Amino acid sequence: MKVNFGNVAKNYARFRNDLPIELLESLKLRGINFNNKNVADLGSGTGVLSRALYREGAVVVGVEPSNELIQEAKEIDKNEGYMIKYVHAFSESTTLLEDTYDYITVLRAWHWFDSDKTLTEIKRILKDNGSLIVMDSGFLSKNKVIVDTLEIIKGHMPNGKLKSAGSKANSKQVINGFPVEWFKEWQEHQFDLQETYKFTYNVTFTNEEWCGRVGSLSWLSGFDENERNKILDKIYSHLNKEFKGIKHNILHGCYITVLSRL
Repeated sequence: MKVNFGNVAKNYARFRNDLPIELLESLKLRGINFNNKNVADLGSGTGVLSRALYREGAVVVGVEPSNELIQEAKEIDKNEGYMIKYVHAFSESTTLLEDTYDYITVLRAWHWFDSDKTLTEIKRILKDNGSLIVMDSGFLSKNKVIVDTLEIIKGHMPNGKLKSAGSKANSKQVINGFPVEWFKEWQEHQFDLQETYKFTYNVTFTNEEWCGRVGSLSWLSGFDENERNKILDKIYSHLNKEFKGIKHNILHGCYITVLSRL
């Protein structure tokens, strides 16, 4: 299942950069060290995780199917003085060298992959003793800002409903934020579960920033620019009316699963 995030690349670059400090710190506490390690970051988007890995000393390559997102990543890297390689490819066929990578990382993207083909590809490029780290995050709060925002978006959807993203839509049960089916798929491809855990963190948004974040969501990527802007303008007007200049403290959940190759 593919979604064209290139349609919302600008919003994605500006408003999907909420990588919590606790994420890499939590991995360090579990003995995961990226310094001088080869890392392939699948579904790298605008490079938020790739840059964090680079700062940790990793030799990282981002693999991303959207050329628009890659261009945004390169622009950010240029401004911050980073030299990160990006490959314009899907996770199912990365074009990377086999038996090369110590770690494969995936942040907020596994649900868009063809998992069977991706796992086959990961086994090709991952070293025998390598690890796969799958991470996800999303807002948890049920406050009025989120409820009202989702109601406005639903009013513009063809069936008036919002489905979970990608393969998440087909799951009825989760473990630490991950569909139970994923654990079975990982096991079938001979990846051993080392640990799965979660933590919460907060992100603060102004009304404008919240609309920017909403504009990066997959639900809006299917609309053309004019319709997308109409929806965001409606949300922004509603927020200004209901909340004035109040900032919104939105609770998020971060979910991590660490797997080793058998």
